[in-house]
Parts: sequence; C-alpha cells; structure tokens
Amino acid sequence: MLLSVLLQAAAAGVGISKLGAAVGAGLAVIGAGMGIGKIGGSAMEAIGRQPEASGDIRMNMIIAAALIEGVALLAVVVCLLVFFL
Repeated sequence: MLLSVLLQAAAAGVGISKLGAAVGAGLAVIGAGMGIGKIGGSAMEAIGRQPEASGDIRMNMIIAAALIEGVALLAVVVCLLVFFL
C-alpha cells in the first residue's frame, strides 16, 4: 500500500519530499499527543499516591507538556517549510 502511494506521488510530480514532510508532520503530532497523554496519566497516578505533593507534580507536568508541545510545533514548522519550499 505504501509503495503504491509513493509511486502515485512520483507519477504525479509531487515529489517524495512533500510526501515525507506530510508524514513527518503527522508523526510529530501523534508523538506529541502520546507523550502528553502519558505525562498526564503518570501525573494523575502520582497525585493519587501522594496528594500532598499535587502542586509540585502539577507544575512539573505542565512544564514537561509545554516542552513537548514546543518540540512538536518546531517539527511541524520544519515539515511545513519542506512542504512549501
């Protein structure tokens, strides 16, 4: 299936780089979503175990989620630059 998509893209003159950029942007978003979900789930488990440390856990969760979101945004921007340039 993937080979047929690649052959169609090459035949249409789109270029493999544009297809790679689209796949890369999708993978970056999926990876960021999975990472933030895992951070959120782990933080909820930690707060359930130690409710008195919920402020520190929540702060660290938000910082880690923001860093992941920033990396994902950078990856999407790079993929879009490859796609349009």
